[in-house]
Amino acid sequence: MSPVHAEPRDERPFVSPAEQHRSVLVLALGGTIAMTPTASGPGVAPTLTGSDLVAAVPGLRGFEVSTEDFRKLPGASLTIGDIVDLVHRLEQADGEGVDGIVVTQGTDTLEETAFLTDLYYRGSTPVVFTGAMRSAAAAGADGPANILAAVQAATSAGVREAGVFVVMGDEIHAARHVRKMHTTSPAAFTSPATGPVGHLVEGTVRLRHPLKRTAPVALPLTPESTPVEVEVVTASLGSSGILLEGLESRVSGLVVAAFGVGHVPQTWVPRLASLAEAMPVVLASRIGTGPVLTSTYAFPGSESDLLAHGLIAAGPLDPYKARLVMAAHLAAGTPREAIAKAFLDYA
Repeated sequence: MSPVHAEPRDERPFVSPAEQHRSVLVLALGGTIAMTPTASGPGVAPTLTGSDLVAAVPGLRGFEVSTEDFRKLPGASLTIGDIVDLVHRLEQADGEGVDGIVVTQGTDTLEETAFLTDLYYRGSTPVVFTGAMRSAAAAGADGPANILAAVQAATSAGVREAGVFVVMGDEIHAARHVRKMHTTSPAAFTSPATGPVGHLVEGTVRLRHPLKRTAPVALPLTPESTPVEVEVVTASLGSSGILLEGLESRVSGLVVAAFGVGHVPQTWVPRLASLAEAMPVVLASRIGTGPVLTSTYAFPGSESDLLAHGLIAAGPLDPYKARLVMAAHLAAGTPREAIAKAFLDYA
């Protein structure tokens, strides 16, 4: 009997007609995900282009991926101005008909850049931020898997018109909730107050619950506007509050990273009351998880005392996200009373 010669099997995953030709724009900003060893020493620096990043990702069959090298910086060197420019590009891309947009960048500031983008972005095309905790040259580099998951999430109908997301380790996080909670772990990004809003399972987005989108903040009045200065001052045991001195002439707004539910040393109160007359001062908690209270404690330096002196409660926002809310509204010329009301959206 003659041997039977079977045709070789196609091992590629099945892609349904509805999934074919989904278009994705990848905007590369640099960061660890794009880093390789430098010629001058053992350290790494951003060298890879967006095209390099995408070329290293298996499993992108069925997607039409285009890339742009928007920045090539470590995350720590990105600025608010860079993100304003990014939002302009995102809204331009929103009108170009792409199905999803992925932003790759350094994880140092990813929770802040994603949140600021969420404040500004008005488009309907999904925007997903991702990065890597290990450089492209490291054993077990997580960049390719994170890019694939981000592309899959960004092209899912379930995340459309729901704000900006962060995808790391097959988890989908809302930009308003996500935080970097470890310096080196590949599982560094979590949403400690809420958990992830969804997961990627076999390339499919599975959302746990719908997400209500907050109203966007207007972009700065003019592209040439001088960035507003908003700083964070953290309360610590026995601190005299010396860092509060002279801020009236140096910053446009202040965030106090207070103890617990919103407490500071009582010696801080006169300085903060004076500052609150000159600028918006927001009261947040240095804990980073859980809300600032409004009326539980009544001693000097308590949350009710500070709010009575004109400070604004940040609600559940951590100090860094509260800073971005204030900076965005100040740059847009939002009246002070409206800034206070804006924080109620996060209560």
